Amino acid sequence: MAAEKPLQCVGAINAYCSRLAERAGYKSIYLSGGGVAAGSLGLPDLGISNLEDVLVDVRRITDASSLPLLVDVDTGFGASAFNIARTVRSLIKSGAAAMHIEDQVGAKRCGHRPGKELVAKEEMADRIKAAVDAKTDADFVVMARTDALAVEGLERAIERAIACVEAGADAIFPEAMTELSMYRRFADAVKVPVLANLTEFGATPLFTLDELRSAKVAIALYPLSAFRAMSAAALEVYHAIRKEGTQKGVVDSMQTRADLYEVLGYHAYERKLDELFAKERKK
Repeated sequence: MAAEKPLQCVGAINAYCSRLAERAGYKSIYLSGGGVAAGSLGLPDLGISNLEDVLVDVRRITDASSLPLLVDVDTGFGASAFNIARTVRSLIKSGAAAMHIEDQVGAKRCGHRPGKELVAKEEMADRIKAAVDAKTDADFVVMARTDALAVEGLERAIERAIACVEAGADAIFPEAMTELSMYRRFADAVKVPVLANLTEFGATPLFTLDELRSAKVAIALYPLSAFRAMSAAALEVYHAIRKEGTQKGVVDSMQTRADLYEVLGYHAYERKLDELFAKERKK
């Protein structure tokens, strides 16, 4: 957040995407809970995935990229403080830089869908306390997400955010904001960094960086932009091959083998392999 104002945090659905994001110049990346559910499990974002599902992707991403990773942990993967503490310690051990935890009930819904139910403000504050107390790395960021706008209104959502900051939250994620001025209200009230979730096809307009900066937003999140584009492109290729019996008509839309190898550093691995074989032959 010191490097950019607002910090652009872009979704990386897997380890390879984290390399692409780093190559494109981003300074932070994000692993969405909905992304894990859809991309890794082929399931909807309804609290079905578990901690280990997320950790598998976290470890792979942090092994592949040096960028700090923000991770969506839904409601903490368990109702008790012990569950939340385990989540925090596991994320830190797996190389994550930050997490956000939300105030929905365990059987959660996508933040931009109707029918959300919330836990009490006090229970959410307890979630934050449990997370903060479990930190084994002082630099690990615990972010509190509130879905209260659609359920209780703006004033109650801000009250929840303030309670979370008082409980130790390092940053606030007000979900599904509908107006730019709402972010400014949160920033003025909580006095910690505020994140804006710019997910497509949701309740929040796709504000520009200049607009977010004017509203005192610290982090601009693009959780699934690349994944949505990748999925649409993949479906187009599948349809083309099925219909035409060849991929010739869509080859121009594909990443080349040379580009893939460059992103992966393939040739450096190959040179190392050649060196090892050369040493073996000399023995």
